[in-house]
Amino acid sequence: MIIEYQRPKTVPEALILLARDQPVSYPLGGGTFLNRGMDGQFAVVDLQALGLTSISQAGNQLNLGATVTLQQLLDYKGLPEDLSTSIKHEATYNLRQMATIAGTLVTANGRSPLATCMLALDASLEIEELNTTPRHARLGDWLPIRAQNKPGNLITKISFPLNVSVAYEYIARSPADQPIICAAITRWASGRTRLALGGWGKAPILAMDGPNSSGVENAGKSAYSHAKDEWASAEYRQEMAGVLAVRCLQRLMLS
Repeated sequence: MIIEYQRPKTVPEALILLARDQPVSYPLGGGTFLNRGMDGQFAVVDLQALGLTSISQAGNQLNLGATVTLQQLLDYKGLPEDLSTSIKHEATYNLRQMATIAGTLVTANGRSPLATCMLALDASLEIEELNTTPRHARLGDWLPIRAQNKPGNLITKISFPLNVSVAYEYIARSPADQPIICAAITRWASGRTRLALGGWGKAPILAMDGPNSSGVENAGKSAYSHAKDEWASAEYRQEMAGVLAVRCLQRLMLS
């Protein structure tokens, strides 16, 4: 239950509010997560007035303000086609109008198509905390420990490279469902190859980050050897992880 609403005008003001012991305060971007219903009493700190809605390119890097909506990102010209596909798979049009990029990553579970692609892209986060300089974290390092972040932290920017090739493939019960398993591969001009898998667990996982694409099928199979839940067996996911990884890689080689 929301018991207090705040709309600060600057990031420092927002950090002060978020760092309070009482009431427990959560940042409010698009509101798609908080509106699902949360237990207990809490305050919300609306981020709309902080100016975190810009999209800019610096060299080969795309920088996104934390409150850029998924639809804003999807509309950006020059976005890799398969990254666009993952955004469409992440949420419906109406939800994309509200959901923010930072909020999506903060609340993403293992079945998130966009988080899977961002992990493959080796995206980085800029995180601000009260009375300290901003710090940077790689998404792959941050995802497993995000629940341990102390109150008062605020993601202000997400960045990822544009000078890489991206392929995304998935298996779902229907085109509109979140994936039972999905794979995203990114490949740099140098040959560096990253494979991320989604569809299971609390967060997508990085299955491979190597100087070339050698062993990508085995990396996918190994990473999902215990990926069992109510949606699919570990054996099925293990086999399909290898299949999707190879399929992604073949598409990149042909592009």
